[in-house]
Amino acid sequence: MKVIKIISLITLAFYLSSCDTVDNADVSGDWLIPKDEVFDGGPGRDGIPSVDNPQFTDVEGSSYLLDNDLVIGIKIGGVLRAYPHPILDWHEIVNDEINGKKLAITYCPLTGSAIAWNRQGVVSNSTFGVSGLLYNSNLIPFDRGSKSNWSQMKLQCVNGQLIGNEIETSKIIETTYKTWREMYPTSKLLSTNTGFGRQYGVYPYNNFKTSNDLIFPVSNEDNRLHKKERVLGLIAGGQTMAFVINSFSADVSVKNVSFGGEEFVVIGSSGKNFAAAYKRKLNDGTTLEFTITQGELPLVMMDNEGTKWDIFGEAIEGPRAGENLMQAKAFIAYWFGWAAFYPNTLISQ
Repeated sequence: MKVIKIISLITLAFYLSSCDTVDNADVSGDWLIPKDEVFDGGPGRDGIPSVDNPQFTDVEGSSYLLDNDLVIGIKIGGVLRAYPHPILDWHEIVNDEINGKKLAITYCPLTGSAIAWNRQGVVSNSTFGVSGLLYNSNLIPFDRGSKSNWSQMKLQCVNGQLIGNEIETSKIIETTYKTWREMYPTSKLLSTNTGFGRQYGVYPYNNFKTSNDLIFPVSNEDNRLHKKERVLGLIAGGQTMAFVINSFSADVSVKNVSFGGEEFVVIGSSGKNFAAAYKRKLNDGTTLEFTITQGELPLVMMDNEGTKWDIFGEAIEGPRAGENLMQAKAFIAYWFGWAAFYPNTLISQ
């Protein structure tokens, strides 16, 4: 298969030379996605090495992270960890365990999509690796138990023994390093002590984040937005809607949304650079209405009963303290990637 566009041959060659190729990517067997649209990215299976023994340091005082660098934040049972894009640009997957919960933090630098996958039940809690294959420019992880290939943005196994299985996800908040450490100054940060020699302060894809160019082809192009516009995509009832992060106010915005036969609350901030969506209907059947709470991060909203909720959808103060909103099927990606996987997506105004 042939790459039709290269942003920078020098940068890409430098990146690939840092990869630790183990074996060739496998495109054999049946696929749920068009096989002729599965591209071999070059490094081979495990050539881009996942971080399987993650080490953590204090979130304050990083010498290589800039305030505006993005991190993927997670909160499980009171444990808070952040995984910086500048590390995941080079590794794409971190296999971690938090309070007994086995996770794969997956990030595709080409589609800008970050999703936390639950590893429980996937071939005896198998770890995930980078297959070296791409569909719609997007990461195809493989599980090391069955060697099945999974599409990150489809949230599904698309080839191999587990074909057709869907993946469960955990809540994450993707935001700037500055915003995260202001909200959670005692949290932990993934260390550059990964076991691999990488230049974590150097972005390996030249001007890809801002350019309107792509490296690999996609099945559908939608020019309503700049290709690299970051959007929060929401999936419900067979429909999809995108919320442009830069369309939120500089402070926190809260939107009560009815979509796809369900009720959601969407929170976001262009200034703090985050967006997330949760279901407004609780297990007891109550559907809440939310308003903004400004200047109280990580608290972001209050419901019509007087409970205040944080950025992870957890009730912190009020009559429902300790309860959690169910996560929506939603994640952030570059617009071109979202539109390739989910054509005819509505764009929220």
